[in-house]
Order: sequence, then C-alpha cells, then structure tokens
Amino acid sequence: MKEWKNVWILAEVSNGKMSSTAYELITAGRGLADTLGEKLCAVLLGADVKKFAQDLFDRGVDVVYVCDDLALTNYVDDIYAKTLNGMIQTYKPNKFLLPATNLGRSLSAKTAIFAGTGLTADATEVLINPEDGQLHATRPTFGGNLMATITCARTRPEMCSLRPMSYPKAAASESKTGEVIEFAFDAGKYTSLAKFLQFIKSEGEGLDLSETDVIVAGGRGLGKAEGFDLLNKLAERLGGAVAASRAPVDNGWIEYRRQIGLTGRTVKPKLYIACGISGQIQHMAGCSGADVIVAINKDPEAPIMKMAHYAVEGDLYEVIPAMLEALDK
Repeated sequence: MKEWKNVWILAEVSNGKMSSTAYELITAGRGLADTLGEKLCAVLLGADVKKFAQDLFDRGVDVVYVCDDLALTNYVDDIYAKTLNGMIQTYKPNKFLLPATNLGRSLSAKTAIFAGTGLTADATEVLINPEDGQLHATRPTFGGNLMATITCARTRPEMCSLRPMSYPKAAASESKTGEVIEFAFDAGKYTSLAKFLQFIKSEGEGLDLSETDVIVAGGRGLGKAEGFDLLNKLAERLGGAVAASRAPVDNGWIEYRRQIGLTGRTVKPKLYIACGISGQIQHMAGCSGADVIVAINKDPEAPIMKMAHYAVEGDLYEVIPAMLEALDK
C-alpha cells in the first residue's frame, strides 16, 4: 500500500474542450491531498490536450499526467480505460476521482475493472479518515432515502466518480508552474473491438442544466405530461431550461436527464422555479444551491413552500399564464 501515493483527478476533455467538472474535482482533490500530505495530480487523455495543463496548474494542481495521441481523438471506452489503467499501474496513485458525467461513469467503471480495484459511483462527498488514511465516499442509496459511506480497504487506487456540482469550482489564481509527465500511447496494447463511427447530437436537447442560470422544474402537481408545454414556454421566455422532480420522470412525462435530486442531477442556477413540486429532501438536495428558489404550489403546507425564497400559493395553470402575460408587458 505504501507504494501508492498522491491524489489523482481526471480532467475530462470532450469535443476539444475541457469540462468544468475538472475544476470541481480540483476542489475535492485538494482537500484530500492536503489531508494526506500528498500531491494533487490531474490526468489529461485525448488529442491536443497538453495545452490544458497550464489552466490546471493555475487552479492548484501540482502534477499533470498527459497521454496525447491522435488515436484518442474520439472517446472509445476500452481504449481510454486500458490507457488509463496503464498509467495507474505505472505511477500508482493512492486516490483517484473522476466526474460522474456520461463519459466519466463509463470510463471509471471499466478502468476499475481493468485495475482490479473498487469504485464508489456517483458520490456527493469525499473525505479522508484520519485514523487510517482511507477514502470515505458518500453517496445516496435506496432511492435517495439513505446516504451510504463506502470504503475500499484492500486495493489501490481507491476510485470514486463524483457527482457534478457537488463541490465549488476551484478558482484560477496567479500563473503557477507544475510538472508535466507525458505517457506514451501504445497502439498495439490499448485496443478495442469497438470503433468510433460518428457523433450524432440528440434533437431538441435544449440548454444544459449545468450551464443555464434559470431552471423551471415541474413535479407531480403538473398532473399530466402536457403540463411541460407550459413550463417550456416560461423557460423559453426567461432564457432557461426545463427540469423535473422524480415523479414526472417515473411517469414517463419527461426524460431522466432532466431529473433534479439525489437520484438525478445537482444544479446551482441563479433562479429555480419549482412548479407543483412538494419539495421532499431528495429533491431539495439537488437544487438547494440555487441563489433564488420560487415555489408555485396549491398546498401551502408543502415542504418547498417553507424552504423557498418566494412561495406562490395557487394553481400553476393559472399562475404561469399570468407570469407570461406580465413578462410580455
């Protein structure tokens, strides 16, 4: 175990851009590294990715491991996971945090299998146990009704995929320097039976919930799938995106990628308008970071009416048209 040192994070690069989840992982990883007295290291995989190293240094990373090769231009999980495992076996990190994004979920699981280690998926908090230096990763379980803290005692690295928005983004400070370590891609070793053919973007994806400043969310109180048509009008008028609590997703009214809460996504917009949402703790865990929460609900005793900054008691099918009319004026 003593051979395995330092805290790693994966700085995800997709379509030529580094994901902002890297900055969140730096915040989480910095805390772990400082507690352990170890270095914070970032991993860059892809083509033309070395250029992102300086940004990582500016935000507090000590070492950047880079595997930069044209063969990694497009994401293929077998190739990426085998390459990442090669880096793990060569440099032996102690802890390894990856983002719980679509790419990160796939890559972390397959890499853990290749590395023969454990993985805590979709964690919301990571800490170091001061008694034994183990990683304690906490995640929701049983549909968000319980929080489980998971450890990996016998293998290294201790791996964890961390839910986006669980930690604030590390800010850039004055220009810093760090060490860049390049890892050679082995085309004969890091192979896959799968091939990347093309990327097809989904139609009507709308704004990314993690990027927009305004979110209009609907709950069971909508009563029907068509209720989201009204929410879409309000979101479009405010330049925002539409989301949902768990009930509409379970009922098939809206796709899962729009779900907010412990079993969905965590968001931190400037304005969160909750329409027909009761405000159970599982949902509020995903939106409580919003600067302003506005609740629209017929039930004045609904939990969200007490937690919201502004509570509007009334039928959303009357309130939202009135809001749209006022906005048009």
